[in-house]
Amino acid sequence: EIKDIAIITRVGKAVAFKVMQIEKTKSGKTVAILSRREAQRECMQSYLMDLEKGDIIPARITHFEDFGAFLDIGCGIPSLMSVDSISVSRISTPKDRFYEREELKVIVKSIDYENSRIYVSTRELFGTWEENAAIFSEGQTVRGVIRSVENYGIFVELAPNLAGLAEYRDDVYPGQTAAVYIKSIIKDKMKIKLIIID
Repeated sequence: EIKDIAIITRVGKAVAFKVMQIEKTKSGKTVAILSRREAQRECMQSYLMDLEKGDIIPARITHFEDFGAFLDIGCGIPSLMSVDSISVSRISTPKDRFYEREELKVIVKSIDYENSRIYVSTRELFGTWEENAAIFSEGQTVRGVIRSVENYGIFVELAPNLAGLAEYRDDVYPGQTAAVYIKSIIKDKMKIKLIIID
């Protein structure tokens, strides 16, 4: 049975199928009987269910919601990566970090064997606060991305797992690129104080 809506949503996208059989029609045409569900079942049984927490696997972004990004982790099998699993830095939407159809590496966060669900993350792959902070030094001027504007200050991302706080200004907005001066790095409190220059 052909499901028109299923065909329309897959136009221009790669799809994994298992060839179930080859048949000849009454008119003599050779046709292949394909099953997406069977390809996904085999992928889940022979690959995904053998994964362990901490394994790093390839994935592809399929679409976004405000609460996270949906990924294809093999044969079209979906996995949700929530916003808090994307990075330590504040982001308002997954689109701040990724783009649709982007191929990336993710780490297996947990596996729900009972419901055949795999939860993934990228934040662990961007390095720790300490590792990222070691790249920068006080007195340096660097490029950053404004991630959040609050009444007490502006959060500027210097690296995916590293953000600092600058004094409030009313002429900036989230997503904007800014030149920032690193005023201080307070390692024991894991804080960076910044000044937006431009």
